[in-house]
Amino acid sequence: MHLTFIKPNMGLVHGEPYVDTGRMEPLTFAVLKGLTPPEHEVTLIDDRFEVIRYDAPTDLVAINTEIYTARRAYEIAAEYRARGVPVVLGGYHVTMIPEEGARFGDSLVVGHAEGVWPELLADAARGALRPRYQGGPGGAALLDGVRTDWSIFAGKRYLPVRLSQFSRGCSNHCEYCATGSIYRRSFRCRPVAEVVGELAAVGAKTVFFVDDNIVGDQVKAAELFRALRPLGLRWFGQADITCTDNPALLELMLESGCVGLVIGFESLDPENLGQMNKRHNLAVGGYDRAVERLRGAGMLTWAAFLLGYDRDTPESVRRTCDWALSKKFAFAAFNILMPYPGTPFFERMRAAGRLRYGGRWWLHDDYRFGETGIVPARCSADELAEACREARARHSSLWQIARRACDRQTHLKDGWSLLTYLAYNPLFRRELFKKDAMMLGYRGRERAGAPPLQSSPPAVAAEA
Repeated sequence: MHLTFIKPNMGLVHGEPYVDTGRMEPLTFAVLKGLTPPEHEVTLIDDRFEVIRYDAPTDLVAINTEIYTARRAYEIAAEYRARGVPVVLGGYHVTMIPEEGARFGDSLVVGHAEGVWPELLADAARGALRPRYQGGPGGAALLDGVRTDWSIFAGKRYLPVRLSQFSRGCSNHCEYCATGSIYRRSFRCRPVAEVVGELAAVGAKTVFFVDDNIVGDQVKAAELFRALRPLGLRWFGQADITCTDNPALLELMLESGCVGLVIGFESLDPENLGQMNKRHNLAVGGYDRAVERLRGAGMLTWAAFLLGYDRDTPESVRRTCDWALSKKFAFAAFNILMPYPGTPFFERMRAAGRLRYGGRWWLHDDYRFGETGIVPARCSADELAEACREARARHSSLWQIARRACDRQTHLKDGWSLLTYLAYNPLFRRELFKKDAMMLGYRGRERAGAPPLQSSPPAVAAEA
């Protein structure tokens, strides 16, 4: 059986497909490739930079679906189904709202593919594909024995960073977070020896751990960090801010090759953090102390902020940007708050009548990337969106990039850190501005006067 994996693009910029020059390997497909029995032939098409040739022979198509790629994923699925090729949809988005995904795919993988993927392939091979496969009881992942097969990325153009995963899940349950709603505080780690063994086998030198919170279990994380030391890696990961309260763990991270972390600060306002159910951010003695510990360790920090909670105003967004600039972060993401279906935040906004675009903003013809999907409490939707754009523009201005580069504790501490900082900041800046006002999916391109790239199904139109 020939199997085609597809990573969908997000949408169109000025009527042309968005090309993400900062794209990383879609790790999901390396995991699925490792789960696929060798008798099946596998092809990966990355719609972000490759043309989908719908008439190329294939027996089954599997599409990873996230909220910002859902519309495009459904368009692609419709093209294959029109040709009689069965389509499997999986990923966070269809796990959160399977009733929507069921309209566009022949089969869904809800939850984790581990444990159900070989069964699904066997069913497909004999023409008995079921409408739904439920992975991992209670959201728990079956991670023992997972084999990541990065060979599927051979010959493709990605950033020179190997992606890997040690843990899955999150011990927190933040109101806005799809991950927290799926896992509901469940957290599971892969065996340390398996993670370290496969990274050693492929000779990985720079690694990004995609874990939602690599220090979610600090005891097991410490075990991983000790085992990574002999590999001589440089690695990045995502962690919650509580790791800054554990100096011994920070030291182990440095010894294992950690050079940077993505930290979700989210808000400077304690009431916003309480409403988010992210009170653990308040338990580290203040953000200033946490940042100084990260800087003292010499780590490049990517600070993530979530803007649009009920106490936010354009003025508070500007203050957040001022604070971020004062801390000289390597990168900062000023993300606009979006309602993800299946989260407590989405339900709260729906009950209050504050959802925009009929609730399903990710399918709506009029939604553009960078706009908010809710009616903010203390300003207009346009005012909030503009304040976030202004914060991104200020933090990523050429002057600010140059100013932050001079921080001797982090970016200027050695040649590798400086080169990494100077290579990725301009790239990050370009992508920020390029994505603004992007339409999701490819439908509507013809209305803009351009020739069609692919035909797209009317069924993907918004449910206003």
